[in-house]
Amino acid sequence: MKKHKIFKFQYLFMLLLTLCSCEAYLERTPVADITEKEIYGSFISFQGFTEELYNCVTDYNKCGAWNEYLYADETLNKNPYAFDQGNYWAQSRPFYAAASTVNTSSSNPKNKRIWPLCWYGIRKANLGLSKLDLLIDATQEEKNLIKGQNLFFRGWFHFELMRYWGGLPYLDTMLSAGDNFRLPRLNYRETALMAAKDLRAAADLLPVDWDQIDAGQRTLGNNRQRINKIHALCYLGKDLLYAASPMMNEESTGKAIYDVELCREAAMAFAEALKICDETGVYQLQSWETWTDNFWVWSPGNSTLPGGTEVIMEPGIYDRGRVRWSTVTGTSVFCEGYQSSDVPTNNFIKNYGMANGYAIDDPRSNYDPLDPWTGREPRFYTDIIIDGDQVVESTAGGEDRFVQLYNGGRHRINKGSVTGYYYKRFSPIGCNGWDNKWAAFQAYVPYLRLADVYLMYAEAVLQGYGSAASTASNYTLTAEQALNIIRNRAQLPNIANDLTTTKDVFMEQIIRERGVELAFEAHRFCDLRRWNLNGEMKYRQKTAIDFDRGTDGKPINLRERIVITRAVEKKHNWLPFQNDFTKIYPEFQQNPGW
Repeated sequence: MKKHKIFKFQYLFMLLLTLCSCEAYLERTPVADITEKEIYGSFISFQGFTEELYNCVTDYNKCGAWNEYLYADETLNKNPYAFDQGNYWAQSRPFYAAASTVNTSSSNPKNKRIWPLCWYGIRKANLGLSKLDLLIDATQEEKNLIKGQNLFFRGWFHFELMRYWGGLPYLDTMLSAGDNFRLPRLNYRETALMAAKDLRAAADLLPVDWDQIDAGQRTLGNNRQRINKIHALCYLGKDLLYAASPMMNEESTGKAIYDVELCREAAMAFAEALKICDETGVYQLQSWETWTDNFWVWSPGNSTLPGGTEVIMEPGIYDRGRVRWSTVTGTSVFCEGYQSSDVPTNNFIKNYGMANGYAIDDPRSNYDPLDPWTGREPRFYTDIIIDGDQVVESTAGGEDRFVQLYNGGRHRINKGSVTGYYYKRFSPIGCNGWDNKWAAFQAYVPYLRLADVYLMYAEAVLQGYGSAASTASNYTLTAEQALNIIRNRAQLPNIANDLTTTKDVFMEQIIRERGVELAFEAHRFCDLRRWNLNGEMKYRQKTAIDFDRGTDGKPINLRERIVITRAVEKKHNWLPFQNDFTKIYPEFQQNPGW
């Protein structure tokens, strides 16, 4: 469809939107070659209009924001991140871009920014919902699909915005030029409850599996990324859990504790989703042997995407060729020579426990600080590259075949690792200039996968019902059992009984498990903030491990070194709004401290 500029509203959100595509037809003259009835009158044309909402989802990785903003204590780069230095004004990636750069049809993920595209998507969803009466040539099932998708995205885009900027006006109607745009900011809870209403309504309208309904037969086998009931239920739970979390609850009520009632509602939403998965198998945890399918796959011809049976929501696939220049460059040792890569911090790696299931600071773990990389849990070896690991298969790699991360080592100096590690969750061996396997490789950072849902369920049940042995009122799975499902999949035993006895002790296990299971998946920045843990020193101090290599290849003379202490104040709970936005009318206020 041709793009057209539309009327620029004075309201701050409309300033961000240069609306295009189907919506622009409303600006066309009566003699235009297409009418509203043709756009919204049939399921096929209305679905085409709705499809653009999917293009408003930011790909955190490939928009150029690999680790710089959303990874909190997980990673470091030789060039200090702006967020680590407390500069939350640096929002160009992935958060903010000027309206002139908004282009939903672009195949370049660098054009996808959270702030402008979420507001664009909200307005487009409202437009779609306002035109439902024109949908005549459609079955009731098809009408439900259109309404459900638009409701989901309206709620989801608001959630995506408020978890970074806090409470906002909730736009649930189409605004016209003559309307009142001076809408005050709601608090977080108020905004979240309005999003929850949309997400609940979407869940009631959408199918579990598009492939199993009549309307999905036209695109049979290509419906994997379409929004369904599980998406809506899981994000309903996540929206409520975030609103219940200490930081958000403090913004809403002044109490920096969990909101018990909202936790219970969140647990029930997660439970409803998990029960459907139990009964239908529409989403299932990958086995340990196929766990990496969540993140990457070998894909001759770029025909296969990662995600397997577990990933529920992933970003749109805008340019499959960017994997080589984003995922691989961002995480692996090589990408056509040395790169200034983002690398995991030593302090974060301490979250990975031992193969016997205990944390490294537990006396029962048998952890040896003089031999720190022996006997660790399986995800450590799947995720982390340590000194001596093979990183190139071809003998043409020469000295680069096996990584040298000791002091003065080949891959530690110059543009090498600043911490003594690399990581490989999204880039297996073979993606380099010698093996040259990246032409048949695809990797994406998932937005939501089933493991995350189990862990959020465990947290919501614990905080809502009071103990690790509790269940949601509509499900039989306990919080402890939900955690153990994820541990067991990672080849770990059930959590020790003494670590489930109190709410605080068990919550520490959930925090650590989320850190490991969801490592480098862009959850950490929001998790630490919502738990009110972002300012604690153990999460602020980003450290490296310095060591020499002994004659037996083992590390010796190990020393942990603080590289940078993240600048965190109370104001860093939330991102600041661009100053121009807060000057348009007094009811829209800047976040505290900014």
